[in-house]
Parts: sequence; C-alpha cells; structure tokens
Amino acid sequence: MDAEYELLDDHASVSADSDDDGIEVFSDDDDQNDDTTAVEARNGKDIQGIPWRRLGLTREDYRETRLQNYKNYVNVDVPLDMIKDECKEVDKGHAFYDFYCNSRGVRSSIVHFQLRNLLCATSKHDVYVNYRNCIMHYSDMTRRSSPVLDLSTAARASGAGWGHFQVCTLCSKPGLIVAGGFHGDMVIKRFSAAADEAPAYCRVTNSDNGITNGVQLCESTSGAQQILTSNNDSAVRLFDASSLKMATKFDFPWAVNYSTSNPLNPKMMCVAGDDPDVLLVDSCSGKTTHSLKGHLDYSFAAAWHPDGQVLATGNQDTTTRLWDIRHMGSAFATLKGRIGAIRSLRFSDNGKYLAMAEPADFVHIYDAASGYSKSQEIDLFGEIAGCAFSPDSETFFVSISDVTYSSLLQFHHKSNLHPRVLM
Repeated sequence: MDAEYELLDDHASVSADSDDDGIEVFSDDDDQNDDTTAVEARNGKDIQGIPWRRLGLTREDYRETRLQNYKNYVNVDVPLDMIKDECKEVDKGHAFYDFYCNSRGVRSSIVHFQLRNLLCATSKHDVYVNYRNCIMHYSDMTRRSSPVLDLSTAARASGAGWGHFQVCTLCSKPGLIVAGGFHGDMVIKRFSAAADEAPAYCRVTNSDNGITNGVQLCESTSGAQQILTSNNDSAVRLFDASSLKMATKFDFPWAVNYSTSNPLNPKMMCVAGDDPDVLLVDSCSGKTTHSLKGHLDYSFAAAWHPDGQVLATGNQDTTTRLWDIRHMGSAFATLKGRIGAIRSLRFSDNGKYLAMAEPADFVHIYDAASGYSKSQEIDLFGEIAGCAFSPDSETFFVSISDVTYSSLLQFHHKSNLHPRVLM
C-alpha cells in the first residue's frame, strides 16, 4: 500500500467531498446530531439528513455528478472495460435489510485512505468506531456514544513510551478490541466483569514503513486465541492474544494489506497485498499452497464464508472475486463495484450474505443462496469508514466519515420484527 499518500492528524478525516475528488462540499446549518429515523425516511426525509431542496440540488442529479467525477485510486492502470465482460450479472433491486436509523452523533475518522476496516459490531446493539484516534462505543439501546479507548491523549500521557498512536484498523470480539496503528504497532483493550483492564501496547515491527494494515482475531490450530497482523513491511505475524508474544512471522515479496484465517481450518490463511495475485498460505509452515490469479491491481480486502469453503477477495480493480477452495483454478464469480476499489468485505455469521464496501457512496449486500446473483445496493454519500453485520446477522451497520455528514447508518433484517420504533 502507499504509505506516503495520505496521513492525517488526530483532528482530520478523509472525505469524498474534497476538492481533490472534484466534488462539491456540502454545508448547511443543520444540527450535527439531527438523526433520521425509519419513519422520517418513509415520509421523505433523506436518510443522511442532507437538505437537497435547500442546497438547490436533487439527489438524482448529484448522484450522476458523483458517478462521473469520482476518481478511483489505482496502482496498476488497467482499462476497466477489460473487466466488464467477466462480471456477474446481478439483480440489484432487492432489500434484505431495511433502513432503521442514521445517527449523526456517531462520527468516525479515517487515517489512511486505503484502510477502511474501522467499524466493529459485537452485538445488534453495540458498535465501536474510531473518531480522532479515540475508540468510541455506541449503544442503540441508550442512543449514546462514549469513549472506551482514548489513544489520542492516553498513549502520550501514559509514560509507557507508546508515542503517537494513529488508528488504522480495528477488530473486536465481545470483551476485546484490537487496534492496528500507523507506526507498526497495535493496542489491545480487554473488558472484564470486575473492571476494565489497562490497554496493552505491542510493537509489531520497527520498520519505518511498517503500517499495521490489518488485524484479525482468530484461533490457532490448537484452539488458542491469536491476533493475525498484516503489515506494510511485507510480513504476516501471529501473536498470542493473552501474552502478546509473537508466535510466527512469515515474509512476502510485497506489502501485506490484509490477511485472514479460514474459520474452519486455521492452518489455511489468505494473504492479499501489493500484487494482483492473492495467496493461500499454510499458517504452520508459511508455505504458499495456491496462488489465486485474476485480479488486475492490488488487493485490500478478503473474507471467508463461515463454511470455510468460499473466499471473497476485494481489489482496487473495482471487483470482488469469489473462490471455491475445492476448485481453485479460477474465481467462480466476479462482482463489480460502482465507482471505486473494494476496501472492505464481510460475510454475515449465518452465511447468508456478503457485504462489499467501496471507498465511498456504495455498499452492496449479496445473497449467497442465489449464487450472489441478487443484491441490495445501499446508495449514500460520503467516505465509508467500515461496515459490519451484528453477530446474530440481524443488524447491519455502515460508518460514514465526512466533514458535515459523518454518521452511523443502521439497517435491520426484514425478518427481524424489532419492537422499538424510532419516531
């Protein structure tokens, strides 16, 4: 990944509404906490609270402007017409998840424009986001957000020698949050029943170009909890989650942007980075067992289906490719984004859906049972900091980072007859 392209300080965020993208900047006098509920959306209010009439624009016209002007960042300049013919024809008119609310008070920040795994959901009510290098917890039961790990000030005041920690990526499970940092480091925060534990700091690499691009909580072949890190110094490492001691390190010929362990076969992991090929690697030996060919640019996202047989990989060539590990000669399907690289991929825990997030404006939810031929297209405006399904697959969240319209969008599965209605 391009470490020098964009690094923002504690009080900045990446926005698609910047002059660099040739996009107008929205500005209005609305209260930043002016939320939108499902009832209001059904009555015609924009789900993000954008006052189109006051701005003298229609949503449809502005969408066309974005589609024409948005500039997708690439490392390998390949005509996208080469891809169109091999992309799957998808019916986008489905609605698996209904809009529930948009919370303007839940703001988020992005440090590096290529890293968008900055949202975690530990239940259908609880999410964690990064805002100005402070990890915030939001509960839709109380509709309040509160800081749980302030890395913008605590790291420097602790005297622990952390230095300046900048959150690039997140992962979590109930009771545990892991944050990867821009300077080749990570912080682990555990929550216990008795009291919150002090965060633990770990130096992953001393390389000057060692950004921690990805972190994943996984299990070792013996069943122990581990943290899998992907770094810009061309290495993948496995750490014991309890002691934070490094168990294994594997080197590659290019920067590693994301790696993920097979949920049913911990010995198999996927490694994606600054190369068109995606690798399947033996996590015990570090040996590459398969090289998955088909992408045309660098990859930044990957996700395993819960059954451990299907792998999704997301690339700057604006596609996600789907691989059956039982027949790995070629991808069995190629899914096309609308305007940009595929920066984040998430399967629902029940295996029914695959979420595919572009850098801005579009998140796609695919129905796995249909062979990924049916999808829901979530059309919004702003840079996407992350997306996540709740562990019970009933709720879907999207985090938007924007100067004016930063927010958290929440969707409920149609089968979920939620007892609460926001008025």
